[in-house]
Amino acid sequence: MKLVRLGTILPGIKSQLGLRNALGVSSSSYSTTTTATAERYQIRRKWSGSMHRLYRMISPVGDPKVSIVPVLDQWVQEGGAVDKEQLHVMIKELRSYKRFTHALQISMWMSDKRYIPLTATDVAVRLDLISKVQGIEQAENYFNNIPKRLRTLHTYGALLNCYAYTRNVEKAEATMNKIREFGLAKRPLVYNCLLGLYHRTGNYEKLESLMHEMEENGTGWDRYTYGIRLAAYAAVADAEGVDKTVTRMESDTDVDLDWTSFAAAATAYTKAGLLDKALAMLKKSEGLINGKRSNIAYAYLMTQYATCGEKDEVLRLWQVFKEKMKIHNNGYISVMTSVLKFDDLECAERIFEEWESKTLSYDIRIPNFLIGAYGRKGLPEKAETLIGRIISKGEKPDEKTWYYVATGYLLINQPQKAVEKLKQALMVCHEKWRPQNTVVAACLEYFKREGDMEAAGNFINLLGDKNIISVDVQDRLLNNFLRRESNLDALSMLNADACVGNGEALSELEPEAVGGGNPI
Repeated sequence: MKLVRLGTILPGIKSQLGLRNALGVSSSSYSTTTTATAERYQIRRKWSGSMHRLYRMISPVGDPKVSIVPVLDQWVQEGGAVDKEQLHVMIKELRSYKRFTHALQISMWMSDKRYIPLTATDVAVRLDLISKVQGIEQAENYFNNIPKRLRTLHTYGALLNCYAYTRNVEKAEATMNKIREFGLAKRPLVYNCLLGLYHRTGNYEKLESLMHEMEENGTGWDRYTYGIRLAAYAAVADAEGVDKTVTRMESDTDVDLDWTSFAAAATAYTKAGLLDKALAMLKKSEGLINGKRSNIAYAYLMTQYATCGEKDEVLRLWQVFKEKMKIHNNGYISVMTSVLKFDDLECAERIFEEWESKTLSYDIRIPNFLIGAYGRKGLPEKAETLIGRIISKGEKPDEKTWYYVATGYLLINQPQKAVEKLKQALMVCHEKWRPQNTVVAACLEYFKREGDMEAAGNFINLLGDKNIISVDVQDRLLNNFLRRESNLDALSMLNADACVGNGEALSELEPEAVGGGNPI
């Protein structure tokens, strides 16, 4: 059983390929791990034609606001078979794509409509899903109402994970005390959960104390414990601690190390500034790549070689990757972001053209990486040419596409074009997206210089309609423009506005976290 998702604990290992998230831990009975994914793959191969058809009916319903319960009900009404184990696999599949609402609906439907008895593992899965979909309070209510016979290590571990996910140290510790009280704290999995929480919240004294407890009661470390220990030492730049942990890890015959273990060590050495040792660990990690999930490993290690400043290693591994594996979008995302760390536009363009020649599903993020690079270099015309190619293929640019072009025009002092592109970004943006305050302020400054009150008002109202600015700031900006006040300090207003965040900085338009990010 696994509690800690290594990739979300170690600094620099970002969760993508569909997995971001802030999760620190989870039980193997209700998490998507490398092992669980392999098991899921094997079960899916045995799906009957009918159950596979059911999943194909559910899969396209991407909107969490649209219930899949009517699809399940119709399936049964039409005589479709229902298999508990295969429904479990569907839940895991949906969770791997972060479709938690639909996964919860299947879990509830199994017991409420099909009267399938719940096991402790089922309860643990549901507890985790309720926490994500309905919130921690509803998860607590659910836990408090489950029968005592189902309050096992699985369910207590799930509750502990929920508190770790929400970074509630006090309640996580109280749950850990219950686990100790029932004599269940004998394996590293529960310790990993709390250790991961302490690491993420910077409670290193408590982390040391808990690891000392493990030593005292004879609880051995597993590879996730080592990952947390390495990440904690790296966070405080303790190179000696990293060295000691790596030495212990390599000599521990009770731990089954894999490529993620040495990737974790590489990350720790990188954080500690020991690049030679980091590269040695990456080589060891590379030597352990095998299995159907090797594409994740190659994608991740490319990004790590880039972090170490080794462009030749990135390109070497890219060739190995292509020779050994079928490359999907995430592979191209990883190599694109890696080469762009070296400002190698020509190489990025060649890789992009290679991706375009493939018959992969169109992923707007991939051209956006190149468009973002053009923006940073002050080449908005090249970005617009690329956008034309996107549109000619019948694809739709998103808010980042237009935003990157806007920043490019600002860099070459063409604010009028920047304003138009930012307006296009605002027209298509999703509700959580925020442009950088300095970019918005530069556009407002342009309106002030031009004295175009009507255009300024329309722009400010658009910002308000998209919840980029609060109603208060919207009114203040409009009033200042209407009074033609010369002391308009839009940037100060935006920075003080609780409605807006930091957005994407003009000077910090780095490629977004990607691809091989999460090795587990």
